Amino acid sequence: MDNWESILIAPEMTVIETMKIIDQSSLQFAVVVNKDRKLLGTVTDGDIRRGILRGIPLDSPINLVMNSSPIFEKQGEKFFHYKELMSTRQLRQLPIVNSNNQVQRILFADDIAQVLPKDNVVVLMVGGLGTRLRPFTDDIPKPMLKVGDKPILETIIEGFKNYGFTKFILSVNYKKEIIKAYFQDGKHLDVNIEYIEEGKRLGTAGALSLLSVKPNVPFFVMNGDLLTKMNYEQLMEFHCETKSNATICVREYEYQIPYGVIETENHRLLSIVEKPVHKSFVNAGIYVLNPQVLEHVPQDEFYDMPDLFKKLMDIQGGVSAFPLREYWLDIGRVDDYEKANGDFRGVFI
Repeated sequence: MDNWESILIAPEMTVIETMKIIDQSSLQFAVVVNKDRKLLGTVTDGDIRRGILRGIPLDSPINLVMNSSPIFEKQGEKFFHYKELMSTRQLRQLPIVNSNNQVQRILFADDIAQVLPKDNVVVLMVGGLGTRLRPFTDDIPKPMLKVGDKPILETIIEGFKNYGFTKFILSVNYKKEIIKAYFQDGKHLDVNIEYIEEGKRLGTAGALSLLSVKPNVPFFVMNGDLLTKMNYEQLMEFHCETKSNATICVREYEYQIPYGVIETENHRLLSIVEKPVHKSFVNAGIYVLNPQVLEHVPQDEFYDMPDLFKKLMDIQGGVSAFPLREYWLDIGRVDDYEKANGDFRGVFI
């Protein structure tokens, strides 16, 4: 809120004077600072009421009822850090201070709830046949399969929208009329949706050559059969901070060899490790690309995203990996689809 300085008060201000400030601001909150604006404490309507119940007179200084150990944060963090803290701790307000403990601003729950729209485009690849999900995909494209009470694709779009990304391009092919009839231009979801149509199979990157208007800022590319709770804002921040041309999201994958693994040197046995577990990073199907990367995508040819990243690595094109720690599921098979429906209520609701 712009008027947060109006609720900064001195420790010697009386309880009744503080009550008037709290009521006038409608924030039910005040911040106690010294003459140098160093944070001393906070006061809520509840703090005052509890003080009155303890018999503290209304003409007493407010430092007798203030919370002298308030939750606060240092300045310089990314906005989503404060947002996550306030959401996790269920805070209605959060003072932000500098290294000298001087109040620089106050964040309020209403501020955090507002997400500013961003210019970054999201390209969603939703033209796949979904062969491994038959018979579910005999009459409907995979991204339109319902998980919970809505199509997978709608959940993906809502996930981006939660972080202010509202410009979408859907690359369609198989049963495209179903997707276009449901989502139309996106207005009913408070987003903007455009379409590119693959006349033939173009892989996970080839359809990018069909973009009629090239993005002028970094943009997302994502497979349309993924469910995730990842923070897309953090991904974009990472991409920009690392000055990358292309960023690939990766997920740690564990697999166990079901046998004892033998290590030898010539004829000598060196070790036996029974059923070892190996960990590797795998492609999570979510990417951020700079506009100039599109120059390396062949025109109207089948081309997969791993091929594009290999090419960028060959020319040292500034490629980064972003490890996912949030929920992620690739709905490629029937058992994945069943798991997604089992997970949905606990993860997305």
